Amino acid sequence: MKAVVVSEYGGPDVLKAIEVSQPHAGPGQIRVHVRAAAVNPADVHIRTGEVDSWFDDVVPRPLRPGMDLAGFVDEIGEGAQTELSVGDAVMGMVIPMDPSGGSYAEYVALDPRQVTRTPAGFSLVEAATIPMNGLTARRALDLLALPSGTWVAVTGAAGAVGGFAIEIAKADGLHVIADAKPADTELIRRLGADEVLLRGDGYAREIRETHADGVDAVIDAALLGGRIEPAIRTRGQLATLRSAGQSGTTPLPGRADIVIHEVVVLEYRFARDKLDALRELAEAGRISARVADVYPTDGAAEAHRRLESGGVRGRLVLTF
Repeated sequence: MKAVVVSEYGGPDVLKAIEVSQPHAGPGQIRVHVRAAAVNPADVHIRTGEVDSWFDDVVPRPLRPGMDLAGFVDEIGEGAQTELSVGDAVMGMVIPMDPSGGSYAEYVALDPRQVTRTPAGFSLVEAATIPMNGLTARRALDLLALPSGTWVAVTGAAGAVGGFAIEIAKADGLHVIADAKPADTELIRRLGADEVLLRGDGYAREIRETHADGVDAVIDAALLGGRIEPAIRTRGQLATLRSAGQSGTTPLPGRADIVIHEVVVLEYRFARDKLDALRELAEAGRISARVADVYPTDGAAEAHRRLESGGVRGRLVLTF
């Protein structure tokens, strides 16, 4: 089968499409014939070696990036606990450091809890943009556990996680404040934000101008860290996508009256109920699939270059 792999860490050109052995569904597994795999920032971290410490000898080598996939079930292993049948269209999230390897491959064998049917009316390319980023936003909101009617602010609202955070928060009955560049304002309003404020260092201050006591919580998809602290009310909450000290963040808030949650999407790797709930929201028109562009398998390096150049709205998707 064809797969896109990383044999040595480096820039986009280290991504190579090569022929590797096909996996097969073992006991308790299913195999997916992958037709679409979204390209995420996490894939860049794998390519550059920033997360090298995550990998051990169990991981298939050469390394294969990719966390999102969509395709068709084509094998079901003995004893697999699943309602799926061969031929069903599915979407799912895989973890590249797991034995399954990443999603940049024509076939992936995995636990059936990692996939669900694609939303009715969605193409495989569209479906491939939902799982990882949707589950990340869902995990953040589950950790916050906010009652209906409360206010949550979202940073990085135009990005994939930020966009899903807005849509899912609205589906949960929350009020949302989101940041945006002027060019993204209409997009953020379409996603459902109740208030849209200018992105930048003044975002926290502007929130306080309209919400004197601060918001109940912040989902920090832009990795603002301590810079968003002033926006949060006393005994409020912050859901951060990275821990303090990692590249791209400022120090996390130091206030003792703020509860900080680190959002780790790996904790939802087998949360099929959460993934299927995203499918239902998509079918109901409550969350959207934003596809920025589509690349063939041999275009993985170009897709990574474009992602790293910034400003991509939606997801880039590789097709197999």
